[in-house]
Amino acid sequence: MTGMTAPALTVGFDLDMTLIDSRPGIHACYTALAARTGVSIDADLAVTRLGPPLADELAHWFPAEEIAEVADLYREMYPAHAITGTLAMPGAREAVEAVRAAGGRTVVVTAKWEPNARLHLDHLGIAVDELVGNLWAEQKALALREHGAGVYVGDHTGDVRGARTAGAYAVAVATGPCDADELRAAGADVVLGDLTEFPDWLARAEAARQGLSGRA
Repeated sequence: MTGMTAPALTVGFDLDMTLIDSRPGIHACYTALAARTGVSIDADLAVTRLGPPLADELAHWFPAEEIAEVADLYREMYPAHAITGTLAMPGAREAVEAVRAAGGRTVVVTAKWEPNARLHLDHLGIAVDELVGNLWAEQKALALREHGAGVYVGDHTGDVRGARTAGAYAVAVATGPCDADELRAAGADVVLGDLTEFPDWLARAEAARQGLSGRA
């Protein structure tokens, strides 16, 4: 059968170290948290392993019985310390706009607490169609499936696992804590140096997808 239209394009994006460089802001927030709690936190080390849930990082510095309370405190302090210091990653706005220009929709799926993730996007002027927070690794598949994302873009092996669990095409960017070899070994379908390469990749992928649909 010919002339069939390809399904609508929906692309998911991770947030930290994919769309935004949150290291300066998170560093400032951990420094303030250390001062507030009197607990020594190596903020330089903490920002080298962004991606997993906040509780995973706090477990390096606080006893298990305190983590929930400290996590609430961190999230409360976050807007005052972490938003203005955070930058858009190179190519982030252009990547989101490329999806829109292709007639697609965008959904950010992140382990970050959703209200703080929204503050980042609003502050940086990165306009997406949907935002889902508080999901990590394979859990991200829940939101990717719900929103029909056929592609998920992230910087961490956990993002690759989320994409694969959802049956989405796993696009990795080597801009976070995981290098290109780690991302490929985790099962990434393609690894880009950063998001500046994404619009060209998307144009090629969409041309191939539309062509295959037209020959179906």
